[in-house]
Amino acid sequence: MNETSVSTGGKRNIWMRGLFMLLMGFALHVSGTVLAVVAVIQFVIVLVNGSPNDRLLAFGRSLGNYLRQIVNYLTFVTETMPFPFSEWPSAE
Repeated sequence: MNETSVSTGGKRNIWMRGLFMLLMGFALHVSGTVLAVVAVIQFVIVLVNGSPNDRLLAFGRSLGNYLRQIVNYLTFVTETMPFPFSEWPSAE
């Protein structure tokens, strides 16, 4: 995994982290919208077919992992920046 990170030491670095936090906040908002669309599509598929779509299940898992990575970065739990600064998380 590529561990691109911004150290919080020094004023310049904290301002850079703040910029990245704004970008990740925007990514969180967009990802939440994608999550809502996927949930509605999966619901319709289950209504029609009686079982969920396997590809959407895997994507939903990886999207959930991505959302967790963003939240961890925004709350200073980790310094590792999420996608697109590192690899997309797996569905595991």
